[in-house]
Amino acid sequence: MAAMDIEVSDNVVTLPGPPRVTVLLRRSARARRLNLRVSGLDGHVTLSIPRNLPQRKALEFLTEKEDWLRKALRRIPDQHQVAPGREIPLRGCPVRITEQPGLRRVIEGNAVLLVPQDASQTRTAARLANYLKASAQVELRAAAQHYAAQIQRPISAIALRDTRSRWGSCTAQGRLMFSWRLIMAPPEVLRYVAAHEVAHLRHMDHSPAFWACVAELMPDYAPHRAWLRRHGATLHSYRFGTRPGAPAEDQPIA
Repeated sequence: MAAMDIEVSDNVVTLPGPPRVTVLLRRSARARRLNLRVSGLDGHVTLSIPRNLPQRKALEFLTEKEDWLRKALRRIPDQHQVAPGREIPLRGCPVRITEQPGLRRVIEGNAVLLVPQDASQTRTAARLANYLKASAQVELRAAAQHYAAQIQRPISAIALRDTRSRWGSCTAQGRLMFSWRLIMAPPEVLRYVAAHEVAHLRHMDHSPAFWACVAELMPDYAPHRAWLRRHGATLHSYRFGTRPGAPAEDQPIA
């Protein structure tokens, strides 16, 4: 395909399909070369361009990389809008979202999540997200406090976010952060991330001593770490009515 076949409007480029592919052009004073990136979570494509490089060169580069780009997009998990009648994972098991008259809140049943019938799809998705966050609060707080007690290190605070690039973090001040989407993973995976971040209370790196601490807290952590690497992107494929990657405020839970 020639660069002239590409549609350009403002800072957005569209490659003709099928399927059509949208690419955001981003001028950067810090960029030293062209950098094409595909989000592994939602397939969002960005081409960073050095400030003084002619746009024609950027479009030629995009044309050269089109085959690579389309292959990368085919590896992105399908996106799922959360709605009644559909399934989402909860603690590693599929549960069906089911409407029920007379409810005022989400209720967890046997392989179902019951939701009020009279709510809009947007409100239902928001209620489900809040339910998952509340469940994650309970389980992540319990796991983190359990592991912190084992190594006798204090936790100053715990917060939940809907992060895209990491499942957890730990600051030098003892503040832990976790992705609330971990509640959708198997419980052992959630506990692995809790153990991982608590181990950072002792070692603020990924040295052999750090991994020895993780193994001390969870001797069988390796398969749970591998599960997250293989399936973690799938947890981000469920859409709860908010823009993917939008900034999220910390939600303190301890």
